[in-house]
Amino acid sequence: MRVGLIGLGKMGLNLALNMLDHGHEVLGYARTRSTVDKAVARGVKGAYSLEELVEQMGVPRLIWLMIPAGKTVDEVIEQLLPLLAPGDIIVDGGNSYYKDTLRRYEYLKSRGIRFADSGTSGGMEGARYGACCMIGAEEELFAYLEPLFKDITVPGGYLHTGPPGSGHYVKMVHNGIEYGMMQAIGEGMEILAKGPFKLDLRAVAGVWRHGSVIRGWLLDLTESALSKNNNLESIKDIAYSSGEGLWTVEEAIRLKVPAPVITAALLMRYRSEQEESFATKVVAALRHEFGGHEVSRK
Repeated sequence: MRVGLIGLGKMGLNLALNMLDHGHEVLGYARTRSTVDKAVARGVKGAYSLEELVEQMGVPRLIWLMIPAGKTVDEVIEQLLPLLAPGDIIVDGGNSYYKDTLRRYEYLKSRGIRFADSGTSGGMEGARYGACCMIGAEEELFAYLEPLFKDITVPGGYLHTGPPGSGHYVKMVHNGIEYGMMQAIGEGMEILAKGPFKLDLRAVAGVWRHGSVIRGWLLDLTESALSKNNNLESIKDIAYSSGEGLWTVEEAIRLKVPAPVITAALLMRYRSEQEESFATKVVAALRHEFGGHEVSRK
């Protein structure tokens, strides 16, 4: 299958190489010429404009987006529309908000363009050697795309979740769960680090990986990170939120589903980004006012 891949960053390039490994032809485009050059050096056919990309595509054209969620997706779609023909296909493989995906699906359908959303998990390694994909698409379009998804995923690693929008919806909740799991691992490791025993945290993560109830890829990554620096001194304690956790919490509130773990994990991300917490200053001041408790001053 010939795929026009827009976005050749860490995920996009690895996905392109994955496709190449399985005999697919990949035409790659990125806004930065040097990024395209790097992909060309790895075997991807390069395009230095969207026009050049589309001109090299067969019919129906299959355009795969691996670009940041938000207005960038809409901008690229608007640039593509004059170049595409009815029956062409756009797959959004990024972390778009599912309501944006539903809107884009209706808009593209009115223009004769077929649209699918693929929530893609597994990180850079998954993109390169076998991802997990959650695909929202009309039945006929999924049937057409299924051989490609089967090739680029691990065994059992793709699912037609339902109509357009459902793939990004499932991926959104997946990432919300991920927030909670990572927060729990981080908190547990901090308790161990501050506890009464001098523990080798890398070794603890390593033994938990083998047979424990909490074993899994996140613990594999924990051991890997700690093996490089057991105390993580070189890493600043900031964990940014990229959107999916917030969307999951908003959806939980809309549905009146209690989701305290995911919500707390999201709020901890926000707290990590603060240089100072005014709320904590207020609490410290109040403790001093009513109880005379000591206040640390700059």
